[in-house]
Amino acid sequence: MPTLTYRDKIAVLDLGGDENRFSPEFLIAVNTHLDTALAEGAHALLTTASGKFYSNGLDLDWVSAHGDRAEWYVAQVQSLLARMLTFPLPTVAALPGHAFGAGAMLAIAHDYRVMRADRGYFCFPEVDIHIPFTRGMAALIQAKLAPKHAIASMTTGRRFGGPDALAHDLVDAIADTDALTDTALATVAGLGAKDQATLGAIKAVMFADAVTALANA
Repeated sequence: MPTLTYRDKIAVLDLGGDENRFSPEFLIAVNTHLDTALAEGAHALLTTASGKFYSNGLDLDWVSAHGDRAEWYVAQVQSLLARMLTFPLPTVAALPGHAFGAGAMLAIAHDYRVMRADRGYFCFPEVDIHIPFTRGMAALIQAKLAPKHAIASMTTGRRFGGPDALAHDLVDAIADTDALTDTALATVAGLGAKDQATLGAIKAVMFADAVTALANA
């Protein structure tokens, strides 16, 4: 399950050491840690993982077993994506391994992304697993990517390795595994403390259309 630690004033949220799928318990834990980071006055947020996955996204096994709660579940996932998109701290995702589906969407919702250079894939596989994007999920991705990169990633199911992901603006930097966390930390460390209300309001205006779409699960 997710854990929260600190590097100086930067909150480091480790999503876990397995596939880090978005079970209801996982979503609650992540939101609780985000609350804590804000309450404790963190200057920035870094998310990462300790296994070969950043996150494999939706917990499809849970959805299959709880079909009557699918609409509720999608609303919870999209609420987390909207929260990260407008989180009132500078945010960076350090991707030590695979980011698939909603896991890749969570990464895209951050301000910045740093990916391991030599291993791991960044992928929106929806077209190949017959799960169309919701309006909110599509709006989130399109809010962050130029149209040609959105088409290349959303309509193909392509698996982007680090250098390829960088070339398509899916990530902002790549790094060797030993330097991944430090590279991500350096992305936000120099920004200093920001007023949470002001930064949250700026992001809410910047991404208003995506937030509105994500709210309508």
